[in-house]
Amino acid sequence: MRRSTSRGKTGRHLAPEAQRSATRQETTSTALPQQPDPVDDDLPLAREAQRAVRVLNPSGSVTMPRPARRRVIAVANQKGGVGKTTSTVNLAVALALHGNRVMVVDLDPQGNASTGLGVEHGAGTPSVYEAVVEGQSLDEIAVQVDGIPSLYCVPATIDLAGAEVELVNVVAREGRLEKSINTFSQDLDYIFIDCPPSLGLLTVNALVAAEEVLIPIQCEYYALEGLGQLLRNIELIKAHLNSRLRVSTILLTMYDKRTKLADQVEQEVRGHFSEIVLDAVVPRSVRVSEAPGYGQSIMTYDPGSRGATSYFEAAEEIARRGAKLSSRRGKNEKGGN
Repeated sequence: MRRSTSRGKTGRHLAPEAQRSATRQETTSTALPQQPDPVDDDLPLAREAQRAVRVLNPSGSVTMPRPARRRVIAVANQKGGVGKTTSTVNLAVALALHGNRVMVVDLDPQGNASTGLGVEHGAGTPSVYEAVVEGQSLDEIAVQVDGIPSLYCVPATIDLAGAEVELVNVVAREGRLEKSINTFSQDLDYIFIDCPPSLGLLTVNALVAAEEVLIPIQCEYYALEGLGQLLRNIELIKAHLNSRLRVSTILLTMYDKRTKLADQVEQEVRGHFSEIVLDAVVPRSVRVSEAPGYGQSIMTYDPGSRGATSYFEAAEEIARRGAKLSSRRGKNEKGGN
């Protein structure tokens, strides 16, 4: 008996036409799913690109409101590691990229703000030490930040570590920084003073020179510990040295949405300080921590990241609040006349 050449349903010995049809069916069934249009705005990459363009503002067409007069803001919190320097650098860059003229005064002997802006601050570099201790004009010290023409930085060197001891016997030692700032000849919209993590004489100089205080608070367990002492010092300086001083802004940093603790800290801070807490919250981000290692802010290092977007929104909120405050002051002054 002749053995059949057919293998049933296995299809191994089909006719040529049937084999071609089966091959087409198999190819069709294993083909990759159709990819979405690469310009689709719903793609994560497209959204990130949109955020980057918004943050970097390459055309210069988008501007944040400029204040009616210069705002001097001390960024202070005697607790270390809460994001003072990171916030100072990124807020300054965000405002400068959107039509404001900004200067960062690095008052921390570690010089981290100078590092974050890519400004030289090695030994022998003209720095804020010369301004505070020797009374030198900021015009001779401030340097323009590379790539951001409207942003200046007054760097800090390790020499600043001994400034508090050297100022002990100086007359009016609390107002040395204010005097130096007032000698700067360029028109500015914002001056951010990055304070050291202490309540010593350098921080006092910053609070005497400033009109506003921005307090970064991290969304962690010890967030509010020691904050009362800072607020008491601010009230003392307001009563005796600088009647214009006020806490204008609180920024929540290092927010981790995966934890209930972060949410509890946010609710507690908003409950205590209400309207001065910014709506924008800065998330905990590895990219934000990486940026200073490259001498950059997160705004230029990774402009499409969540960290950059958060700082952009915080800067925009600060600018809008300042514009509203200036408008109210103008109406009050006109009404008083």
